[in-house]
Amino acid sequence: VQLVESGGGLVQPGGSLRLSCAASGFTFGRAVMSWYRQAPGKERELVAAITRAGDSTNYAESVKGRFTISRDNAKHTVYLQMNILKPEDTGVYYCHGDDGVYTYWGQGTQVTVSS
Repeated sequence: VQLVESGGGLVQPGGSLRLSCAASGFTFGRAVMSWYRQAPGKERELVAAITRAGDSTNYAESVKGRFTISRDNAKHTVYLQMNILKPEDTGVYYCHGDDGVYTYWGQGTQVTVSS
């Protein structure tokens, strides 16, 4: 089983990034997929989640209106479009999958928002 994140980096406040998470080794279409993040010295928190069919999403209050989670079941990939980034969005972003039996984590990708 693998979840491989990509797309992180350094961006100025107000900028955008798009994270991708490529999944393999489990039935992607059966898994609720999520993005979490962990800032230095803080606990890991849920950022966004999307249902198996992609027909429903939910977001942390702090990112509503700025971030969009989506998925392509044919490509076994989940995305996180992040707009109007703020310094407080800085952290390691993790992809997470839950197929109802097992849960899966990626290795994380660093996002740094700084001028």
